[in-house]
Amino acid sequence: MKSPWHGINNYLASALLLAILAGCASTDSSSQRKAQAVVQLFLEAEFDTGDKTEVVPIYRSAPVPIRIFKAPFLDSGSLIDASVVDTVGGFSIVLKFDFHGKLALEHASTAYKGNRIAVHAHFPERRWLAAPRMSTRITDGVLAFTPDATREEAERIVRGLNNIAVKLGNKPKPGSKKQTD
Repeated sequence: MKSPWHGINNYLASALLLAILAGCASTDSSSQRKAQAVVQLFLEAEFDTGDKTEVVPIYRSAPVPIRIFKAPFLDSGSLIDASVVDTVGGFSIVLKFDFHGKLALEHASTAYKGNRIAVHAHFPERRWLAAPRMSTRITDGVLAFTPDATREEAERIVRGLNNIAVKLGNKPKPGSKKQTD
């Protein structure tokens, strides 16, 4: 999907990554409010298209190689909210996106139904977290996945993503009177 906004997301992700790398490393509650994380979603490619795709290893203990398009189709610039939710036998990360994210997820899950979404995060560690399969059309702008991370890492990722959403104005500051969707 080509759009005039495609390049802006890459620039935004790069700027956010630089902000993460430039952040301080203290461990008090103010550093938790300053913690930042970036998430990028990549589509699985069915075949090699030259320099537009690459193979990445998903899962650390038993890596599964997945061919993906190098350019992310969605990133944390469109994120409204992130949360860690308990599931049967563990936990998941749930990402809720704005209108642009809803459209991007709906398009991807329709055009690439059956393929996977490779989830990459910088928190500030860089890691491939998951590759959930799009078995149904995603129309609500919500992506849930079980990450290759400990619960503490997942909470740190979610805290950083929510801080970025607040900083970008996608989410109201905690304690503010502004209501969300």
